[in-house]
Amino acid sequence: MDPILKFVLPLLLGYILDLLLGDPPGWPHPVKVYGRFIQYGTAWLNKGLTRIWKGALLVIVLCAATGSVFYGIQKSLVPWPLAYYTFSAVFVFFGLANTSLLREGRGVFTALQREGLDAGRRRLAMIVGRDTGHLTPNQVRTAVLESMSENLSDGVVAPLCFYAVFGLPGMMVYKMINTLDSMVGYRNEKFLYFGRFAARLDDVANYIPARLTAFLMVTVFGSTRAWQFMLKYGAAHASPNAGYPEAALAGILDCRFGGPNTYGGQLVEKPYIGNNERNIAHEEFRIVTLLNHAVTFTMVIGILAVKAYLIWYIHQH
Repeated sequence: MDPILKFVLPLLLGYILDLLLGDPPGWPHPVKVYGRFIQYGTAWLNKGLTRIWKGALLVIVLCAATGSVFYGIQKSLVPWPLAYYTFSAVFVFFGLANTSLLREGRGVFTALQREGLDAGRRRLAMIVGRDTGHLTPNQVRTAVLESMSENLSDGVVAPLCFYAVFGLPGMMVYKMINTLDSMVGYRNEKFLYFGRFAARLDDVANYIPARLTAFLMVTVFGSTRAWQFMLKYGAAHASPNAGYPEAALAGILDCRFGGPNTYGGQLVEKPYIGNNERNIAHEEFRIVTLLNHAVTFTMVIGILAVKAYLIWYIHQH
């Protein structure tokens, strides 16, 4: 089996499938399976003493198992190229979330415009962790854009980075890391110790992708202001990673993100990103759509070009 095709074809087909389908509701998805294992492991281990070590053990076991399973399946399918390419392309498709991310964000904007504030708040509550019942229309739109900028890194660029370096098994391990963080990586009484390793590992896994996402956003849009925002506000965010893509998008749109928000009834003070406190227009979602597609396309083409050249160079020498 050609080594270039083994890498290029699944990525290209998976990207096209994501463009065409997104994540259709009701379809099976590996993240749902991940969630089941995390729930079982949490119920079994998140009690008693040494919860930090128990949480770390859960993360290590689930990540190792995920990588081993996908590596083993791919290895076993090598003699059957059609099965190999089909399996790999389908799971690259599952690893990407750009189209579903845009669909969810657009759904909030549309609900807010057509059905009113309460509908927009309810739809927003499906994709963010903050309390939405008190938000103004502009705060609803702002929350969507903040979430989309962060998830462009978590749901698109980071999985592609791991695919580029470690192939499909690495991409699926990243999805496990990200799912673990989303389920147990909280600083509350239940998960403060148990989820600490998962949260730190997610920070490490997203360190380069978050900054690369911001760089790509700034580059494809060609915004000097966004570059300035990224340098000025990126490190000011409470998260070591989320601030960079958020700052880039705030700079592109010349708006203000961040500030205090309520999570589970608790007021959380966050620094502001930007200082232009203006209203976000409904039509501006189109800019975000184009930006997401441009970043994803650039990332895919860049990976294909670099990887194909490296494989060709190695085989020539």
